[in-house]
Amino acid sequence: MVEWRISKDLVSYEDALAEMEARAAAIRNDGAEELVWFLEHPPLYTAGTSAKREDLKDAERFPVFDVSRGGQYTYHGPGQRVIYTMLDVAARGRDVRRFVQDLEAWVITTLEEFGLTGHIRDGRVGVWIERPEKPTLPDGSIREDKIAAIGIRLRKWVSFHGISINVEPDLEHFEGIVPCGISDHGVTSLVDLGLPVTMVDLDVALQGTFERFFPD
Repeated sequence: MVEWRISKDLVSYEDALAEMEARAAAIRNDGAEELVWFLEHPPLYTAGTSAKREDLKDAERFPVFDVSRGGQYTYHGPGQRVIYTMLDVAARGRDVRRFVQDLEAWVITTLEEFGLTGHIRDGRVGVWIERPEKPTLPDGSIREDKIAAIGIRLRKWVSFHGISINVEPDLEHFEGIVPCGISDHGVTSLVDLGLPVTMVDLDVALQGTFERFFPD
């Protein structure tokens, strides 16, 4: 069984990391239930294991946390749904690549509930939305904006960290970094795309689509 937890108040990054690590250890060592945790953080930046310091454009803007998940710089803050997934990947086939693909598919299928088509792009981590109404890139290709970031870590085959989906964050806060090292595309949110989606709406959709990809 998977426990679902929704935190109503902002959760500090330090507290969230400690809780994730403790729960991951308990899943592996004590047979604790897997956990999917929905929360929001106060404004902050995180630097994954592939982060490049030149991509941190404004180090004084918000606290910066070096973290052990994969990926580069990301922003977390109010209006963004963070989903931390403490799941037993060993019990789910020991296939890390498939596990990440399932996380991506979970996000894309959830976005379909709101009429959005998300895309996965080679060389660009996360989920992207095409923006044909914007000017094309210099090579003539369609601009795309990122709506969700994905970054995980495994410890003894238990995952932690996870996903963030932009519901209605302050998109200007992303300007302090080069999000995920990509400068020629932008960042968007459900509300920025004209969808009056609440955090509760997204939570319900995520819970409703989860078992298609992560059955008990």
